[in-house]
Amino acid sequence: MNTKIASLWAAALTALSFQAQAADPIKIGLMAESTGANAEAGVYQINGAKMALEEINKAGGVLGRQLELRIEDNQSSNPGSVLAISKLTSGGDITALIGSVRSTQIQAVAPTVMKAGLPMVVGGTDYGLTHSNNPWIFRARPNDSYSAKVIADYGVNTLKLKKWAIVHSTDAFGNGGKTLLTEALKGMGITPVTVQGFTSNSQDFTPIVLAIKQGGADVLTSYIANSTDVGIFAKQLRQLGVNVPYVGSPSVSTDTAMKLAGNALYGTYSIADFAVDSSPEAQEYAKRYKEKYKLEPDLYSAWAYDAVQVLALAIKNANSTKPDDIKKALHAIKGYKGAEGTYNFDKNGDGLHGYNIVKNENGKIVFVKHIDFTPKE
Repeated sequence: MNTKIASLWAAALTALSFQAQAADPIKIGLMAESTGANAEAGVYQINGAKMALEEINKAGGVLGRQLELRIEDNQSSNPGSVLAISKLTSGGDITALIGSVRSTQIQAVAPTVMKAGLPMVVGGTDYGLTHSNNPWIFRARPNDSYSAKVIADYGVNTLKLKKWAIVHSTDAFGNGGKTLLTEALKGMGITPVTVQGFTSNSQDFTPIVLAIKQGGADVLTSYIANSTDVGIFAKQLRQLGVNVPYVGSPSVSTDTAMKLAGNALYGTYSIADFAVDSSPEAQEYAKRYKEKYKLEPDLYSAWAYDAVQVLALAIKNANSTKPDDIKKALHAIKGYKGAEGTYNFDKNGDGLHGYNIVKNENGKIVFVKHIDFTPKE
């Protein structure tokens, strides 16, 4: 009799233990720029991720469990990024990771992510991030091979301008974008008249602006990683009398750049992965974001919101929290409509395959059109 009771108790305890384990939250690690030069972008990133988390949990969570974010500050630096990811992956309780928008930071942490064997959704747009034989990196923004095509197409075929000046930060994002845009223009029979690089977090762009003037450019483009650099560059550009049309990378239309530059960015064009009027999903997201945070939404918040959503969808579709299962489920996501666009993940881990053209009209971003490309399998 005592043996039977003991067996029943053991079975009951096992069941209770299993239920408690099943009820444990699914933990997602988030590397964010909470301090340092890009702290404002980090605030937006965390806002977007937390908003997605709250919506998912309010709807019942995933696999009957709540999601939980574990946030580590990367101090807006490469060494800080490596330390942040090392902390997130050392405990063994993280199911998946979310990176940052800085391609150079993702490059720095890629070996750690590979070793950890955890799916990581990133916002860096350098083409090589998802083309370097690291199967764990997925992207919730379009890569720069698409941005270069859209910038070149719009500047040459719509604005009818052919004397290009390219300004770029000398990091993974800036160098990669410069190279891809130069190649795209070359395919259209155009060689840039001026190409100028600079180190991020610069304060004086006078030599670059003078080089643009002397080169005789009739259109300017930029691949600048930090929005603060965009704001400072734009103001000095106008102060020194350069008023040629400007078609830039997504940082040109971020809230941070626009607040810092003011009217110096009026009339400029930008490619933007997030644009409020680009889809009903983007409009609805923007409405909820503004109501919640009393801030204008931009790419920094939108891509992080989508990153949490696609990870949750992959976990749900996989019916598993095992890294390999989530990885396979991410690749299988097709036709998911997010704030940034419609996700169709390819074999490399790229989810989006086009960009929006937007214009800064007196401080307000106006959607012009969306250009999509068929992903190459």
